[in-house]
Amino acid sequence: MKDTSKQWEILSELIKSGTESAIVSFLDELGASEKARIISRLTEEEQHLLFDKLTPEDAAELIEGISEKQAADLVENMSSQQAASILEELPSDHAADVLGEMDDGRSESILASMEKEDAADARRLLRYPADCAGGLMISEFLVFSTEDTIRDVFNDLRENQEKYADYNVQYFYVVDSENKLKGVLRMHNLLFPSRKTRLGDIMIPSPLSVADTTPLSVLKDFFEDHKFFGVPVIDDRGQLVGVVLPGAVEEEYSKQKTKAFLRISGIIGGEEFRTMPLLQRSGRRLSWLSMNIVLNIIAASVIALYQDTLAAAITLAVFLPMVSDMSGCSGNQAVAISMRELSLGLVKPGEIVWVVLKETKVGILNGLVLGALLGLVAFMWQSNIWLGVVVGGALAANTLVSVILGGILPLLLKRMKMDPALVSSPLLTTVTDMCGFFFVLSFASAVLPKL
Repeated sequence: MKDTSKQWEILSELIKSGTESAIVSFLDELGASEKARIISRLTEEEQHLLFDKLTPEDAAELIEGISEKQAADLVENMSSQQAASILEELPSDHAADVLGEMDDGRSESILASMEKEDAADARRLLRYPADCAGGLMISEFLVFSTEDTIRDVFNDLRENQEKYADYNVQYFYVVDSENKLKGVLRMHNLLFPSRKTRLGDIMIPSPLSVADTTPLSVLKDFFEDHKFFGVPVIDDRGQLVGVVLPGAVEEEYSKQKTKAFLRISGIIGGEEFRTMPLLQRSGRRLSWLSMNIVLNIIAASVIALYQDTLAAAITLAVFLPMVSDMSGCSGNQAVAISMRELSLGLVKPGEIVWVVLKETKVGILNGLVLGALLGLVAFMWQSNIWLGVVVGGALAANTLVSVILGGILPLLLKRMKMDPALVSSPLLTTVTDMCGFFFVLSFASAVLPKL
């Protein structure tokens, strides 16, 4: 397999001096995950230049292969007209997903610049939650009237062959004059009857359908029970409003599992990638970690009830589990991000140095903030500045160690052909506990007379 660890450098050079055809040719040789990875490594200026050189069709193909969050970050920084021209080339459900990741004001500005039909489709999809049939359906499907003939269908296909070329055509859907779903036709149903035959006479009547409010779990069960290429979606009036494809259900189900995993690991506010701004990444993690300090203080207060009977040095025991637990939480956040980026192909098992550099910045910033918070609590409790320095310094140091370790453990385990999902967290917990105890006790030993 070709080594692509520095492919973004090649793309960077092509952006500066290459032609559109050279850039497209280079990107065509890469898989979807490699495209996502190298685009994420480009500077913001290089990303702007890249999309300026691509046609809307090529830009849409590139965006379709990356996550909605990354796509939204890229599109948000474009002019409304450029963004609109690219989103118009995406499937309706994907365009809606990208717009849904933006601020309402920015997405509305782009919608205003889109073609009326495309904008109307996107607005309709945006009204639905992402995890129901209405939020997963596509608007690109073929629908005809019960009164249409086979000749009408062939004429329409011939007149709109360029428009329909990108449609996922497996079925034709048949509706009445009120757009209510009445039947479905497979392609081969059109081949043998007379061209004058009405669709209402040869359609499969009363086809299976789902409501636009059908939740993700029901859709998943539906496609497990029925091996369909797609299922029509109807609203509360029985009108046909879209089609849900099984691939969209599987993709959304995977996203929901990932979101649950990130939440359990303390990543608040959605997906995080290491190419996001430092303060944004730090803030998202701190929003959960700061609350976790409060929970740990509450738990440790049980031990503090016995402070009158404990010697001064024993006071440190109150903070030992807090330092190790808080550091473990920071490390688990880094584990979660590495797992996610590995699954998307945004990072390779051999990119340990790059991950260390990225995590070191977050570790230093978060360590200082968390260490200051806990150190302040220690000082206010015992009115001893040195106790605060010991406890806060230990947490800051152990946070730095834990995020670096949490970031690289999945990569190391992946290289050793081990399952990082099963091993990373337990191993991280053990190491951070050991380091936490060491930092607290060694720092305390250095200033013991002052405690």
